[in-house]
Amino acid sequence: MAEHFHEDSVAAVAVRIDVEHPEGLVFDPHQPQLRVTDLGAVRGDGVFETMYAEAGRIRKLEAHLERLARSADILDIGLPPAASWRAAVELGLEEYRTRGALPEELTIKLVATRGVEGEPASDDPAFAGTYWALLTPVTDAMRATRGKPVAVTLLDRGYDSTAAERAPWLLLGAKSLSYAVNMASLRWAKDHGFDDVIYTTSDGQVLEGPTSTVLIVTRGADGARRLITPVLETGILPGTTQGAIFAAAEKAGWDLGYGPLTPQDLLDADHVFLASSVRLVSPIARLDDAELAVDDELTAELIDLLAEDLPVSHPLD
Repeated sequence: MAEHFHEDSVAAVAVRIDVEHPEGLVFDPHQPQLRVTDLGAVRGDGVFETMYAEAGRIRKLEAHLERLARSADILDIGLPPAASWRAAVELGLEEYRTRGALPEELTIKLVATRGVEGEPASDDPAFAGTYWALLTPVTDAMRATRGKPVAVTLLDRGYDSTAAERAPWLLLGAKSLSYAVNMASLRWAKDHGFDDVIYTTSDGQVLEGPTSTVLIVTRGADGARRLITPVLETGILPGTTQGAIFAAAEKAGWDLGYGPLTPQDLLDADHVFLASSVRLVSPIARLDDAELAVDDELTAELIDLLAEDLPVSHPLD
């Protein structure tokens, strides 16, 4: 059967990590690589990170590696050391340079699965699973979404704000491969006239988007600006993009806040945004039936703050 690939996917570079190639081995991503019994494929039993690189410079690399390790720890999956992932990504970039055309912008996905049940890839737990990095050029369609106002709907995530603490087996706060619910919610939103989703808990707290973090901006009577994002205790993913924006905003004199947020807080805010690694920052112009204010200059400022790529920190481990 003939295979057809999008132009950008043909330009992809893939690098495998295993015990014999701890610094990576380039392979053809368009040829079979994964065993059909791999638990990452049949159960979504794995973790991943998606990073952004511009002119060969990877943004928030250490924050992504730390979050990958955190997710693997939550799922109890063996993970190669950070040095292996760094080397694999650099090998992928070097492969592009060898081809003579390093793309200006790249999406870099790091994936780790539990591997094949009962057949570890190595006796070394750090290399017992399946691991790879996939580098692909950022598409024109993705670039066109940056900074563009979006319509968002609120959807119930199906658990309350205490679930992360009392039910750790739900893996809340881990970036796992089990993204079927996230993708289903985005399809539901698009079928109902929205671009994206913000999840809420069953007891009315704001969480995050399927692939993004929520930011709100408020202005005080003295004109001081304040950035606020939902608390991590609800089980949301610690946002690397949010963390980088917060670090630069604090340096620029903004007030910062983590707090329980409700849908009403979104409606009362001066501006609301979704932030993610490759799409960067998107202002919300409509939240369900409510129209929200959009400030193009503020959106550009947040994108500029993100570009400073300062070290990311969060109030919780």
